[in-house]
Amino acid sequence: MKEITAKQVVSLIEEGKMLNMIDVRETDEIAEGKIPGAKHIPLGLIEFRMHELDKAKEYIMVCRSGGRSGRATEFLESHGFNVINMEGGMLAWEGEVVIG
Repeated sequence: MKEITAKQVVSLIEEGKMLNMIDVRETDEIAEGKIPGAKHIPLGLIEFRMHELDKAKEYIMVCRSGGRSGRATEFLESHGFNVINMEGGMLAWEGEVVIG
C-alpha cells in the first residue's frame, strides 16, 4: 500500500497540484471539518460508490487517523484503482479545513 504524509499533501496543495482526495470518515466527523475539495464517501459506502471513481486518476484516501483510509486504500487497490493512504489522517493535518 502506497502512503503519503499529511505534510506532503499540504506541500502538494501549496504547489498548486490538483489532488483527488476522498474522505472516508462518517458524516458527523466531516461536519467538524474536512480538507477543501475532498470528496466524502464514508468507508461503509466505498464498495457501493466506487463506480463514481476513475481508474485513470490517482486518489488520496483520508480518515481521522489513517486506519479506515488504509482499509479503503487496500479495498480500492484490489479493484484496480490507483490510491494512496494519507498517514495520520486528519489528526496529522495542518492545512486548511472547511467546516460543514
